[in-house]
Amino acid sequence: MPRPILYLLLVAVALSLVPVGLIYKSRATRGRTTPRIQVVYDMDDQVHFKSQGENPFFADGRAMRKPPVGTVAQGQNRDSDPFFRGQVDGDTLFVTDYPLDVTADLLDRGQERYNIYCAPCHGVSGNGNGPVNARAASLAEGTWTPPTDLASQTVVDRPVGHLYNTIAKGIRNMPSYGAQIDPKDRWAIVAYVRALQLSRNAGVGSE
Repeated sequence: MPRPILYLLLVAVALSLVPVGLIYKSRATRGRTTPRIQVVYDMDDQVHFKSQGENPFFADGRAMRKPPVGTVAQGQNRDSDPFFRGQVDGDTLFVTDYPLDVTADLLDRGQERYNIYCAPCHGVSGNGNGPVNARAASLAEGTWTPPTDLASQTVVDRPVGHLYNTIAKGIRNMPSYGAQIDPKDRWAIVAYVRALQLSRNAGVGSE
């Protein structure tokens, strides 16, 4: 084979590898600001309606559809579940038993979450004299309501569902922490508060 033709073939083979290299580089590079090159589009570019777009198929002309009345996402039937509400199913009474197992791990988690969200006002020991309360008291502006002592008999007598509801929805001047604390962590905090109450009300020699 003449050398010029051989050289041309080698150049052609080398050039044929350039697109493959560019595609690989495009797909492997991170931090890109442009879409990657795709050889097989699969479902990435399927035809779909944009949010708030029109769709003549439906009588109201809207592409976005509301779920049927009463639709509940799988695993999200929270309105009738004591775990999520802290109340008896179909009733307004607060549950008196925990809807999950109270373990050492749950108490440890409750202590951690309590120290983050509750201790600033209620104090590490739950006596209501946390740093936020101490600061407000020192300012003496007359607008601060002292936090409740969590070991007071009033709180001790409340069912666990009531304490859960207080965390989720707030009570009096205490705001809701439902957006910050998920349901399982709320129960963990309730369990830890009960442990604080027991520790503060235990007699000498109690186990």
